[in-house]
Amino acid sequence: MSNSPLHSAPSATLTGWLFKWVRRIFPTPQAIALAALLILGFLGVAWLSDILMPVFAALVIAYLLEGLVTMLERWRIPRLVAVGGVFTAFIAALLFSLLALLPLLFHQFAQLVQQLPVMVTQGLALLNRLPELYPEFISQDQINELISAIRSELITGGQALLSYSYASLINIITIIIYVILVPVLVFLFLKDKQKLLSWFQQYLPRDIHLITQVWRNVDTQIGNYIRGKAIEILIVFLASYITFSLFRLNYALLLSVLVGLSVIIPYIGATAVTFPVLVVAYFQWNLTNTFWYVIIAYFVIQAIDAMLLVPILFSEVVNLHPIAIIVAVLFFGDLWGFWGVFFAIPLATLIEAVLSAWPRSHNHSAINQYHY
Repeated sequence: MSNSPLHSAPSATLTGWLFKWVRRIFPTPQAIALAALLILGFLGVAWLSDILMPVFAALVIAYLLEGLVTMLERWRIPRLVAVGGVFTAFIAALLFSLLALLPLLFHQFAQLVQQLPVMVTQGLALLNRLPELYPEFISQDQINELISAIRSELITGGQALLSYSYASLINIITIIIYVILVPVLVFLFLKDKQKLLSWFQQYLPRDIHLITQVWRNVDTQIGNYIRGKAIEILIVFLASYITFSLFRLNYALLLSVLVGLSVIIPYIGATAVTFPVLVVAYFQWNLTNTFWYVIIAYFVIQAIDAMLLVPILFSEVVNLHPIAIIVAVLFFGDLWGFWGVFFAIPLATLIEAVLSAWPRSHNHSAINQYHY
């Protein structure tokens, strides 16, 4: 019979094992509250990211500027005055980027796009010479297939670029709104920080020591990481720009910005940005001594960044395994695109802080108590 003890005993034992397993994962009410808060936050970002992107961007910028405001407050400067000074400096930097830096970058990018057909023609001519130089390794048929594939990809890429350009023209009003709205939100987040935190805390459980512990760990780790990363980007950008300018490499500013921003994505960024540097340098000088000098200087900058800057700036910050960093970049990049890649390491740091602070049950033998 189905209600016999022989049939009901395994079911009851399995239910008891599952209950003990859940109790071991969520041993305290604080752990349940933290898990619920994380799930709600993740779902809110996933579902509302398109609508509330200006708010998220303003929150991130306000978080970055809060460190400067706090530093000024330590010097006994009133918070409102500190917020006004930091916000004014932020607006000045934003205007400089929009009015001075971006036009130069767009100008160099337009020049590079105009030169792409010439580079492609020279590259195809070089490919056609390979069967003559190395007939034992490659044939003309293989070269023809490769050239056909490249041309097909170029046509597809050109159509995608035209579609993107048309879409960007359609969204230009949205971009203008973001440029106006985000600074306003940043100022309000900075000015009314305590009011907003008090309003948010009234919806949290009374005992939030676990949430507070996780936030303190995340705040310290991410704050130090972002400050170190900002310094690293600036140093790598300046070193690259000075080096490229001394050699008079074409599109020096554009390439230097790419090299500087590449440090945001460890391992992957440096690998990806090497290709445009090599291509531009090759089509400017071919395999001359100047080409090799530029490439050597570029790899010296990368080596100094990896072996000197990173150990100094991040010796006690974001102690994540390289595999965890790569997985985080791939996962969050696929989930949220550019912003997922940009915030992959801070999000991985949040996960690491949660796992480190998560309460452990003293009953580690719960799994072994299940018997058929």
